[in-house]
Amino acid sequence: MHWRNDRNHYGLVAVSLHWLVAVTVVGQFGLGLWMRSLGYYDSWYRLGPWWHKGIGVTLFVVLVARLVWRWLNPRPDHLPTHKPYERLAASVAHGLLYLLLFAVMVSGYLISTADGRGLEVFDWFTIPATLSGIEHQEDIAGEVHLYLAWSVIGLAALHALAALKHHFIDRDTTLKRMLGADSR
Repeated sequence: MHWRNDRNHYGLVAVSLHWLVAVTVVGQFGLGLWMRSLGYYDSWYRLGPWWHKGIGVTLFVVLVARLVWRWLNPRPDHLPTHKPYERLAASVAHGLLYLLLFAVMVSGYLISTADGRGLEVFDWFTIPATLSGIEHQEDIAGEVHLYLAWSVIGLAALHALAALKHHFIDRDTTLKRMLGADSR
């Protein structure tokens, strides 16, 4: 497998970034839901959010890198068996996934900085609070964060189902290409 994409295959960087983001998003979703059940005296009450925030900021950086890589590195051609509506649906779904993921991260930032304190990232550095003090900011951003996260998971599930449909029903190489396998 090559580092870069070519007309028929995704390269190692694109495949690795795709799966890193996918696994991280699912893990962050599970961690976020679990954190909602923690009580104040639970030993993970502070540690869970510490991990969630640090991973979230790291994921933001990885997503930006993924978009830059995607912009600099041409995507493989669509398979000739893909119908026009499938191509459009794939483009819309990918765009929405990126948009929703960045919106989830912005809402998470607004939750964390609602009280005017910066966002600590793994005790490495602090992202300053730039927008805070809005009435009920933490609650509103929290609700938005939750609904956006569910939307990301729902759309990602549809994305995965579409890949499985291409693999098992259409019997094309769509899934193999994103797994990094030789798709000939």
